[in-house]
Amino acid sequence: MARYQYEPFDYVTPPELAGAGSSSAPVIIVGAGPIGLAAAIDLATHGVASIVVDDNNVVSVGSRAICWAKRSLEIFDRLGIGEKMLAKGVTWKLGRVYRGDCEVYNFDLLPEDGHKFPAFINLQQYYVEQYLVERCADFPDLIDLRFKNRVLSVGQDEAGVFAEIETPDGAYTLRGDYLLACDGANSRIRRQFGLDFEGRHFEERFLIADVEMQADFPSERWFWFTPTFHPGQSALLHKQPDNIYRIDLQLGPDADPEEEKKPENVIPRIEKVVGGRPFKLDWVSVYSFNCRRIDRFVHDRVIFVGDSAHVVSPFGARGGNGGMHDVDNLCWKLARVVTGSAAPDLLESYNHERVHGADENIRNSSWTSRFMSPEPGVETAFRNAALSLA
Repeated sequence: MARYQYEPFDYVTPPELAGAGSSSAPVIIVGAGPIGLAAAIDLATHGVASIVVDDNNVVSVGSRAICWAKRSLEIFDRLGIGEKMLAKGVTWKLGRVYRGDCEVYNFDLLPEDGHKFPAFINLQQYYVEQYLVERCADFPDLIDLRFKNRVLSVGQDEAGVFAEIETPDGAYTLRGDYLLACDGANSRIRRQFGLDFEGRHFEERFLIADVEMQADFPSERWFWFTPTFHPGQSALLHKQPDNIYRIDLQLGPDADPEEEKKPENVIPRIEKVVGGRPFKLDWVSVYSFNCRRIDRFVHDRVIFVGDSAHVVSPFGARGGNGGMHDVDNLCWKLARVVTGSAAPDLLESYNHERVHGADENIRNSSWTSRFMSPEPGVETAFRNAALSLA
């Protein structure tokens, strides 16, 4: 089966540095991940032009966000890539939970009559980004993608917003009416604004590995508490396209990320999970996670969207999906404001509604994370008692 091939996107000298004069757009979008690209397309469907800048020139390396919920698929479909995602993705509806080797619970997300999309598909983030970039090309007069354009700083004045940008050909200033900060969990813009990322940091570290292998595993989600192949910890397995499997393994708070990422340490762990099947490592990372958000998502003409505004644990598929809900909520409102058919006050509803949505996701994600990796003592006793009753 053909694997995804990473191909760099072309860098083009910006017109500001090519002697073509300055350019501006109603909306500047910082970040060409799924959220920034989706926002550009959504605005374009409303006739609003944007310039998207990103300091990279390739899609995300590694699967990253993989689990896309039905509501997000409906949004992607409105933006023109839903059917392509469904055709490529792995559809699943059954999840199984084990304690040791014994199944203690399962759930079946039965398909609903009259619905075009299933409850979930698994599709690597790099495919989603590739499809979105291709879709952007359908709006040549409304979407200007600028790769290898690194934002150094942003500001606001009475005329609008501006961004100082660095490229291989030099620096320039870009102006617009509004700026969307879609630059991810480590948002430079959020740091520049000095915005507190309030919430909880979880000390547990997890190994995440994409492995390529031929296996007859069904298209299901499997989660283990204290499996025999990884005693005292938790594990997760998801099937992805191209015979790629996502494996997450809890490591504990004291694990050394650099040591744990070394193949000589990863491979023995994966061998225990897959039971002797031959495999090839495709991507490996070690992470800990946060459940946090900034206080406000709208700061005059600078608006935070997706992970720049809120982050959750990867368990529960609330990260990328939550960002898509931000896009769906914001872009029609911003289009009306930019075109003069609504007052800027309309954007306050985005702030209110999506802060509420982020709080709900953070609440659920925090409880899930605490159940998966409880603190020693009462939390662990409660978790084990609950599992014994399942």
